Amino acid sequence: MANPLKLIKNGLIDENPTFVQVIGMCPTLAVTSSFFNGVGMGLSTTAVLICANLFVSLLRKVIPDKVRIPCFIVVIATFVTIIEFMLKAYLPALNASLGLFIPLIVVNCLILARAEAFASKNGPIASVFDGIGMGLGFTLGLGTLGLVREIIGAGTLFSSLPFEIILPAAFPRTLLFVMAPGAFFTLGCLMAALNYFRNKKKA
Repeated sequence: MANPLKLIKNGLIDENPTFVQVIGMCPTLAVTSSFFNGVGMGLSTTAVLICANLFVSLLRKVIPDKVRIPCFIVVIATFVTIIEFMLKAYLPALNASLGLFIPLIVVNCLILARAEAFASKNGPIASVFDGIGMGLGFTLGLGTLGLVREIIGAGTLFSSLPFEIILPAAFPRTLLFVMAPGAFFTLGCLMAALNYFRNKKKA
């Protein structure tokens, strides 16, 4: 079995879904107008990813190869439905903010990719740790993106949380950053910074 810490590090840094693999871009660009939304979507996806990886791994020897993708989607959809009901019951504000993007986790290519590339070929424990690593890496990417956009675009920190911080009125705000073009620009800048430091470290 692969080293659990290595699997987590792989998802967080080496193959980060947002900044390295550049997958799952629909929620990444659409819901990261604030830190709260980004982390909420990231953790919801992480929960689905861990559960889906576990069950795909457990069922990998009984799922016929010809119908494996539809079977994976059924497994993923089951856990997405559970997460959606839990958000509606316990975090209605987050559920309202994320809206349609919670059900759309079903078609998030990150989850299907990990089910196909990893969980269907490895044991349950390794698959769970792969889900944890990739999920936390996705959450880190969305949270960072949301935090930067929120600070520059709205002049706040941790909005929608009890400890919201409002920056002074003199702080320059650029509303473009909480709009769709700001998501592309912020993601590009963060990816460029990450690649710069990764290449510098290799050199």
